[in-house]
Amino acid sequence: MADTVLQFSDVSVVRSGTTILDSVSWTVEDSDRWVVLGPNGAGKTTLLGVASATIHPTSGTVHILDATLGRTDVFELRPRIGFASTALARRIPAGETVLDAVLTAAYSVTGRWNERYEDLDVRRAQRVLAEWRLSDLEGRRFGDLSDGEQKRVQIARAVMTDPELLLLDEPAASLDLGAREELVQLLGGYARADAAPAIVMVTHHVEEIPPGFTHALLLARGRVTAAGPLEDVITAERLSETFGLELVVAHEDGRFTARAAS
Repeated sequence: MADTVLQFSDVSVVRSGTTILDSVSWTVEDSDRWVVLGPNGAGKTTLLGVASATIHPTSGTVHILDATLGRTDVFELRPRIGFASTALARRIPAGETVLDAVLTAAYSVTGRWNERYEDLDVRRAQRVLAEWRLSDLEGRRFGDLSDGEQKRVQIARAVMTDPELLLLDEPAASLDLGAREELVQLLGGYARADAAPAIVMVTHHVEEIPPGFTHALLLARGRVTAAGPLEDVITAERLSETFGLELVVAHEDGRFTARAAS
């Protein structure tokens, strides 16, 4: 039987009088691979912030893995969660080697200093780099990488510690077509792996949903407009309602496309 790794119960986040998340209820099981879509300002990044135990809700209850947010030591909980985001990437020193950018995840730091790493840690980091097609870049400076390479390093860092929950905030944002397709292919392979954890990925585009993802959550103005199995949610009717524009949606060979209706 699947185990629940994330559960929001009537969760709201209010900042300076503005409601960012509004009464969100949502459950993620350990075998689920979720994509979260919605227009700008819908609350997607805030949703991930709560799921990663970096933002506390104003009201409602959040269960993450076997802990209740607000009643647990988040510094013990966070290392069990893999999180890749542009905000985190900005904290990685530009001069850090790719190997060290991934290796330092073992200590939850973003710059190598005086930590001591076992050979086992180094081998694990090298294996993860190989899985994400980064072995040739092991000695390169993080700041010298292309956007696509940096995105893959961020994900490799997030999976370095074998997390029980993986959160990805717009991993394909700003990538060119080739880099996007390579990343989607890699994410699809990872999502299908039996050993992969539960995954939640925020994106703006249905074209970026990797094969192997199972569920979708749509957000608009902080509220859930639809949630459930991918093919039930990624429809013209649901997306049109969420984005406020009549859309045509197609699904072929495990991939989705969307465009404005003529």
